Amino acid sequence: MQKTLAVVAFTFSSAVFGAEFNFAVEPTYAPERAKEVYEPLIAYLNKSTGHTFKLVVARNYALYWNDLRKRTDLHFVFDEAHFTDFRIQRSKYEPLVKSAVASSYSLLTQENIAEGDTQALVARSLVTMPAPNLGFALLLEYFPNPMQQPDVRSLAASWRDTVEIVFAGEADAAMVPSWLKDQYPNLIPVITTREFPGAAISAHPDVPAEVKTKLKDAMLVLHEDESLYEVLNELGTPQFVEATSAEYRGSEAMLKNFYGYRN
Repeated sequence: MQKTLAVVAFTFSSAVFGAEFNFAVEPTYAPERAKEVYEPLIAYLNKSTGHTFKLVVARNYALYWNDLRKRTDLHFVFDEAHFTDFRIQRSKYEPLVKSAVASSYSLLTQENIAEGDTQALVARSLVTMPAPNLGFALLLEYFPNPMQQPDVRSLAASWRDTVEIVFAGEADAAMVPSWLKDQYPNLIPVITTREFPGAAISAHPDVPAEVKTKLKDAMLVLHEDESLYEVLNELGTPQFVEATSAEYRGSEAMLKNFYGYRN
């Protein structure tokens, strides 16, 4: 009994005075680039909370989707609405904060192609991030007939890469987050999808409440730190705001057409 109490006391003490937590992010960047983008955020959280956060980046979306369904050591995660809701419903994660910008996606192309509607892109090359990314899932809603779809390529290492591939003439169109389209006025949006709640940082149910609160409080004032402007810019948001489980309800349905999803 004394040993059990000692273990409990040690665990609680570790949580309060400086435990280590895994912080997973969607693989919208290659692993090395993801470290460059997120390291300032990780350093900020370490300093603000007194805990240690370890960045976890899957090499690709197939591995990320597998980790999402099977790993139990991802204490905090930052991902889009469909993944957030899946975690809430299946693993009881708790969303803490979200991007202040709602998530939608835009299909961008050159002006001469944009004169048509989505049908102008049937059989043309289109680049986006791999399934089951939300942009990829939304793209399928506009091309439900497998015989009348673009030639979808998912070889880009980041969202910005998809646009550069179009500029290089290696693809005719790109499906990207809508916050990115205004940075490329030379490309025309053929469609802009419906909106979802912004990407959220969620916590595993086993994370102590005090740690959740510290991270949440730190993220809500993140935008006040001018040194982290580039981080927010890369994430496509001016700041983070509070998130609730209710606003994500139903978003996981975007995953139903992908292998590994079960009702």
